[in-house]
Amino acid sequence: MSTAPEVATHVTTAEQAHPAVGAATALLDDYTPGRRFLATPTRTLLAEGVHAHVPHDDRPLPQRVAAALAAARAAGTDRPHVIGAVAFDQSAPAALAVPETLRTAPPLTADPLIALPAETPEATDWRIRPVPSPEEYGEGVAGAVERMWRGEFSKVVLARTLELTAPAPLDIPLMLQRLARRDPSGYTFALPTAPGRTLVGASPELLVSRRGHQVVANPLAGSTPRSSDLAEDVRRAAALLESAKDLHEHAVVVDAVHQALAPFCTDLTIPARPTLIRTATMWHLSTTVTGALASPDASALELACALHPTPAVCGTPTATAREVIRGTEPFDRGFFTGMVGWGDADGDGEWVVTIRCAEAEERSLRLYAGAGVVAASDPAAETAETGAKFRTFLDAVGAEL
Repeated sequence: MSTAPEVATHVTTAEQAHPAVGAATALLDDYTPGRRFLATPTRTLLAEGVHAHVPHDDRPLPQRVAAALAAARAAGTDRPHVIGAVAFDQSAPAALAVPETLRTAPPLTADPLIALPAETPEATDWRIRPVPSPEEYGEGVAGAVERMWRGEFSKVVLARTLELTAPAPLDIPLMLQRLARRDPSGYTFALPTAPGRTLVGASPELLVSRRGHQVVANPLAGSTPRSSDLAEDVRRAAALLESAKDLHEHAVVVDAVHQALAPFCTDLTIPARPTLIRTATMWHLSTTVTGALASPDASALELACALHPTPAVCGTPTATAREVIRGTEPFDRGFFTGMVGWGDADGDGEWVVTIRCAEAEERSLRLYAGAGVVAASDPAAETAETGAKFRTFLDAVGAEL
């Protein structure tokens, strides 16, 4: 994806110049809890203050966001934007706001200073409680596999959590620094979701972006943990590209993305086979879907709401998978496997699948990780995969299972 022009609500002349060195990392360094930070492969955003919260009512979310942006523009805000998070359950309240000020910079990867390492977190006596336990999670996977063999559904994404408690207040800016500097080419975020609560993470997965008439989606499904041994790491990547189970799981997601975008787009281009992308901890099968909008009226958020939830975070059929999730997971997902992102009054924006994340509050963290369960799934392997996905955040806070 090419780098898009920078966008802003209110910027100073110096900020508009965006010097190549230090522009993006300056925004990262200036983040403090309560502000809204989002870094993508096209830009880095830091929002402060709230001009208006997007209300929660009976109107579809894209309509509420469009109305909030139109009202901000009518009130004199230059180029208003919305930034924040949407829950897994789209009927739940979203945490979206039009900020008072929005500072912007090129992507983190364009800033040489991002290569400098973040501070090492202080040694912390973390208390860790898995919910559910690994054994209970494996039993849930086994039960879902049994139902799939009976033909009730074809896939479900089951998640588990880790509840971490620290003896001292959390250092959220340091967590963000470590996440951003470890995977600067991904999507890093720290967003308030309630008073005193922050959703922070580093997702590898773009749900959808819109720039003018250009639409891009990048579904990920099928994954394997990285290895610190180079030869083993390459072997795992090659095996993933040939895995019948993972290729089938990926194809189901790509087809769902195709079906959701087709009513909005012309000239959809979908590669015949997936490629690989990597994070610091995982390999993922990846397909980049591109298209052109048939009508300029569809905003990036409207496209995102039409796509969400894909089989990559829920399952298929969607309604059945939701019921299995509700009956199996002993917690509310909240914003996990929802979406985070930004949108402007012209309809452009980027919306990202909310994975590799945690909710931070005072001295506690709730980490989330999920795995796609199909009929060929092995409970032990899926439990191990979620454990590997936890590593993204455990490394950021210096904790170990």
